Amino acid sequence: MPANRPVTEEPTLEVTRPSRRGLRRTLAAALPVPVVGLALLVASGNLLLPMRHVVTIEAKMASKRDFFQDPVVERLLMKHGFRVHITNMGSREIAQQDYGGYDVVFPSGQPAADLISRERARANHPALLYRPFVSPIVLATYRQYAEVLTAEGVAQSLPGSGGRPMYYTLDMRRFLDLAHGRRNGVRRERADGYRWDEIDRGDRVHNGNKILAQTSDICESNSAGTYLGLVAFVEHGNDAPDSGAEAEQLAQKIKPLLVEQGLPSSERAETYLSPDGQSIAPVTVIYEHQFLAHQIGYAAEKGTTDDSRVLLYPSTRFVTEPQLVALTDDGARLGELVSEDGELQRRAVELGFRPRNSAPGATSDALTRFLTGHGIPVPTTSSDDTRAILPTLPLLEKMIEIVGDCPARTETP
Repeated sequence: MPANRPVTEEPTLEVTRPSRRGLRRTLAAALPVPVVGLALLVASGNLLLPMRHVVTIEAKMASKRDFFQDPVVERLLMKHGFRVHITNMGSREIAQQDYGGYDVVFPSGQPAADLISRERARANHPALLYRPFVSPIVLATYRQYAEVLTAEGVAQSLPGSGGRPMYYTLDMRRFLDLAHGRRNGVRRERADGYRWDEIDRGDRVHNGNKILAQTSDICESNSAGTYLGLVAFVEHGNDAPDSGAEAEQLAQKIKPLLVEQGLPSSERAETYLSPDGQSIAPVTVIYEHQFLAHQIGYAAEKGTTDDSRVLLYPSTRFVTEPQLVALTDDGARLGELVSEDGELQRRAVELGFRPRNSAPGATSDALTRFLTGHGIPVPTTSSDDTRAILPTLPLLEKMIEIVGDCPARTETP
């Protein structure tokens, strides 16, 4: 070894053994993290998800898909071993198309559900029906238009909490009279209906369009078909037609009130709630839960309600009863779950639905408490409003085909 080469000593590694007391402190500090995580997994029901068999439900749904596409509902269903894959289409379209390979179909009203259940019965494949909640048909509008209708004597504000009214009752007879060109019982000389700027005395709106309620596609949508039934009931002297001849004549009479709106939109609620909604459709037929869900979300984000949007409750009422039609055993399990599970029923209320056990025309106690707790006025409809009766299913189908120029319905394969 050269004499001038430095000598390097081997490094030494010193190992210190922690005291028992120090080790206990370290473990005590780290232990809450996995314990808290474990507690959260157990509470949410997700602890066993990797080991649990998850059933994917194939479903066709109309507007009530709003419930099943809610993230909270999706998590609650997953907790019970369900994942719902949704094919979106209108209620009447659901009833007309093949639903082989599906576990459930969920049209938004009774007519389409009746079509499905009758065809299943004829084929010796009975279906189970579940009615987890209800949602009335309403006419959504904007405050300026509601004030114009109120000044005209066509609408009247309903009692409620808060400042300016959010809910109004709409005299359907007088509203349709304006569309016919009658005002205060007097028909105008021109053979067409009134326009908004012709009845506006306070320069509230600048709209030269005819006074009509906009609907979804009558050939596909339950809300549009139901509104057609409401109009027919009023036009027929608060009665439903009894024969095919009466139904055809009535359909031709009311057709202008429903088709002069122009090309219908498939998603009326989305149009109404959009920033440009007021210029597209001043009055729109939607479901109550869609309006309430908007107000609930708006209040959560802004701390106040959306004062520009209001509801018109037709004096001739019809409460839709969406029916989940179970086609398989897995579909029946899902139907029972959403109808009976307390967490899912509470979430339905938080999304603006009325639980099924609420009386017709009344707001359920659960929905009342929830809206009140979030500073949202509670809708209170008049108890003396007339309840509309829809035509029998074959007559309603015939009227829909005439008014909407729909292709004749064929048997579902």
